[in-house]
Amino acid sequence: MSRQRGNKPGFWFFRLFLKTGGLWAAYGLLYGVALHYWLFDRQAGKAARAYLSRRFPENGKLMIHLKCYRLFVSQGKQLIDRMAATSGAVRFNFTLLGEDTLADLSARKSGFVLLTAHAGNWQIAMTTLGRIGKNVYLVMHPEHNTAVKQSLNISSEGAFIDTIPPAGGPGDVLKIIKLLKDGHIVSFMGDRPYDAATGEVTFMGDRAAFPLGAFSIAAAAGVPVVMLLASRTGFKSYTVDFTHVMTPKYEKGRNKRDQLTQWAQTYADILTDFFTKAPYQCFLFYDVWRNREDPGGPGEKRSVSGN
Repeated sequence: MSRQRGNKPGFWFFRLFLKTGGLWAAYGLLYGVALHYWLFDRQAGKAARAYLSRRFPENGKLMIHLKCYRLFVSQGKQLIDRMAATSGAVRFNFTLLGEDTLADLSARKSGFVLLTAHAGNWQIAMTTLGRIGKNVYLVMHPEHNTAVKQSLNISSEGAFIDTIPPAGGPGDVLKIIKLLKDGHIVSFMGDRPYDAATGEVTFMGDRAAFPLGAFSIAAAAGVPVVMLLASRTGFKSYTVDFTHVMTPKYEKGRNKRDQLTQWAQTYADILTDFFTKAPYQCFLFYDVWRNREDPGGPGEKRSVSGN
């Protein structure tokens, strides 16, 4: 099990600073907390450097180490923003790209697969889906850190959002497909494999392992895959992008795994472009380049990747 970060007293202080001094006060507290993790959390630092060394290949070890701190601060600000939004303390401004796409999808009888990533503030962006009138199911592993779950209200964005565990067998997969055919949205995290089947793609200029489950489910259900990208663009402002849409359909005579990997590569290319423009909004904190061992092919009994 990966190390859990955050505790109830820590979140209590952030809520206090947020309530008494607003976002700037909470951000001020963050710089000290981020410094602690930067100095002492070797696991987080190592995972961050796996990304930063590929995003900034021209930089030496010292500069990459300094940029780790900037990345920790960036993530902390977005967690604070999420806390502020879910508590109602702050209203954020959202620029929505792809409103026509969402309108067309909401008019369909069937639902669609929503593919997210550890990129920007995907949790706060989920609230923008309330306008299309479909239920959203987040496929995610249980949150083991009670303090994080309670303080950030994970899976409590609204009545239209719920969570379901990752699919571990054919019966679970069929349940997810039925949700999609019944018109619901099912959301997967697409950049960390956990224990799911993976395909090898090129990501940030190097070979990496990305899960294939979301594309396999979409192809089986006959529904499109819509990427959600949410970037912090300024104080109290975010841009939420729904413009990237794929429609996975198997072609006869071609290897299914190769086709799934091809769709995963398209996803990886879009992410690479996102991080090129927003380098300090990658919160993957997992070495997908080094950990490329595939737990099994798409046809084996493996769980579908979750958030």
